Amino acid sequence: MQTISIAPASSCASRPIRCFSFLKETSTVFHQADPFAVSEYVNEHVGNHGLSLQRGGSGKAALAHRKFGNIDLCRLAYGSQARIVSERLHDIYHLQFILRGQCRYELGHDSINLSAGQLMLINPDDPVDLTYSEDCEKFILRLPTHLLHNTCTEHQWHPPQEGIRFQPMPYRFDSLESLLYLLTLICQEAEAEAESLQPQLLNHYSRVIATKLMTMLNHNVSLEKPALLDVSFERLVHYIDENITSDLCVENLAAQARMSTRSIYHLFERHAKTTPKHFIRQRKLQAVHNALMDPGSQFANITALALEYGFTHLGRFAETYRETFGRLPSEVLKQR
Repeated sequence: MQTISIAPASSCASRPIRCFSFLKETSTVFHQADPFAVSEYVNEHVGNHGLSLQRGGSGKAALAHRKFGNIDLCRLAYGSQARIVSERLHDIYHLQFILRGQCRYELGHDSINLSAGQLMLINPDDPVDLTYSEDCEKFILRLPTHLLHNTCTEHQWHPPQEGIRFQPMPYRFDSLESLLYLLTLICQEAEAEAESLQPQLLNHYSRVIATKLMTMLNHNVSLEKPALLDVSFERLVHYIDENITSDLCVENLAAQARMSTRSIYHLFERHAKTTPKHFIRQRKLQAVHNALMDPGSQFANITALALEYGFTHLGRFAETYRETFGRLPSEVLKQR
């Protein structure tokens, strides 16, 4: 590996961060070990990556690890200047806390430098290119993507269609103290009682961590108040009625509301207790029914009216109409 120069840390930044306790000796898996043996373990339990050491480097690595429900807690030091490379993390987020030393993160044309007392979150689809100083020690919080998506659903937040993405930027420990104290508690629980905790409680802890991340870090998710959703739903109903003869689909509604399709489904489930597709079909049926009942409406025949509103399968249309209004379209027209 070609040596990559990392600027020396200040005397304050180079000291370990002792105010937060992230895993103790009881969680130790490796101590004074071969860095590549530690890397192999990390590949299996924390995230797929490739490791290369500074030329001539043969540091002694250390690792502590605990699994806590569906998250992983890991404290790691390679004991040598090390470079970690991965194409992407796929379905997990990595929150990296620098406890000692320095780290540089290469992301495209950008380079982010982190010192002791700083943290950063790496997105699942971002390539990983991290260089750690010889004295670097870090704590990693590993979260599956579904945990953050479930948290958004629970709080009625609205991730965009491309998914939840955090801004690649460093944060200082002292700006996120409540998060760090929470993780200290989680580490204590993982080391003391993880095996005896009920799954419901483990899931609760995980949701609290995910909620903290969503409310404290910068990302692309809209944390709108539920009251604003009512306005969005009314606007979508108006849009459907204004374009009732068009071939509408959930993607049209998502573009109109600037929401993800997932959020559109949740919106209709909450307000209409049905899917967007079924809701649109019912509005079209109601429009056909209104036309059949209105003596002033002009249409050539029932077939032409059905086709105008997008019902191309006439037999199925007639049956669906009867299930909804109790009579066939021809019977309604004859009565009128």
